[in-house]
Amino acid sequence: MRKGMAYAGSDPYYRRMSPRTIAVAIAALAFSVTAHAQWLTDRTPGIPRLADGQPNLTAPAPRTADGKPDFSGIWLASPHPAYVLNIAADLDAADVQPWAAALFVARMNDFGKDDPASIGCQPWGPRHVLGTTLREAGRTKIVQTSGLIVVLYEDLAYRQIFMDGRKLPKIASAAFEGYSVGRWEGDELVIDSAGFKDTSWLDFGGHPHSESLQITERLRRVDFGHIERRITLTDPKAFNKPIAIASDLALVPDTELLEYICAESPPAMLVGRTEAEKKVRIPPETLAKYVGVYDFEGSNPFKFSTLTLSLDGSQLFADFNDKGHVPMVVMSEKLLSPRLLGSYEFFTDEHGEVTHIMAHGIEGSFKITKRRAAAQ
Repeated sequence: MRKGMAYAGSDPYYRRMSPRTIAVAIAALAFSVTAHAQWLTDRTPGIPRLADGQPNLTAPAPRTADGKPDFSGIWLASPHPAYVLNIAADLDAADVQPWAAALFVARMNDFGKDDPASIGCQPWGPRHVLGTTLREAGRTKIVQTSGLIVVLYEDLAYRQIFMDGRKLPKIASAAFEGYSVGRWEGDELVIDSAGFKDTSWLDFGGHPHSESLQITERLRRVDFGHIERRITLTDPKAFNKPIAIASDLALVPDTELLEYICAESPPAMLVGRTEAEKKVRIPPETLAKYVGVYDFEGSNPFKFSTLTLSLDGSQLFADFNDKGHVPMVVMSEKLLSPRLLGSYEFFTDEHGEVTHIMAHGIEGSFKITKRRAAAQ
């Protein structure tokens, strides 16, 4: 595990693990990478450098011998963090088919214990395309030729994007990573993908999809270190409208892919909510006190700056950096969780007014201070 990377520590099940178990999990993951550390000391050839030797990531974008933009390199996706948990964050509730919405809520309420990828070690499928995987599986290596683009992932998955003019096939057998074809529209690379197995999820919250899912990516390499990527997801059997998100790519220089084997990682022990937690009911007047705008103090892995809590009936929802609409799952009267950054503990003053939240996860604990009413 690279320095600064986190395991699947956004899930509240870590609060049920002993400190020793967590330490063993982290140590095991860290050890798995040390044998490959020699790759991390080499400079990537062909990268423009500044005077101090650092990569010049704003240098002009490279081109291939035939004049096309060259997308080769190792990249890391950076979608808005809300999409990692809720790919439908921009849709209205009526735009999600009832069966898909109900399954999303059910999976959230069980903290994703049946996630086929992060828990079940199956391929990530469309989440590889969307960039909503764990960071351990998030680095992407693009190998570009004139007739074929190959995309490699650290978890040993891969995609083939055929650039030879063929059309998407009639899908006789769906695949985890689907089938992809690409074409050029000027300097923009357009990739169409379909034929995804419907057993995979679209996000950590658990939004499902059908085998009618189609994904279109539009990529433009704006300079040496950055690819602008716009993704449109269409699945009329699950969503009444297309989903459009930005999931830009940033070059990761002077490194190589390091294989990440889910089955060799410490097993996740997600058991969902306990029976006692499922019986907890928070009084409406208490939920109303939780509503408001909060500010994150210091840094956090997802680069959150604000948390906005709103109430719809008896359900509390969370928006991170003004996006998400993620249900807060009740664990106790003062402990709730949206999965991202773990369990959220509410603190009050002597008058019973909420002052701040402490978000507890494997990455650490993060203070989130409630704004005073006059500042909202």
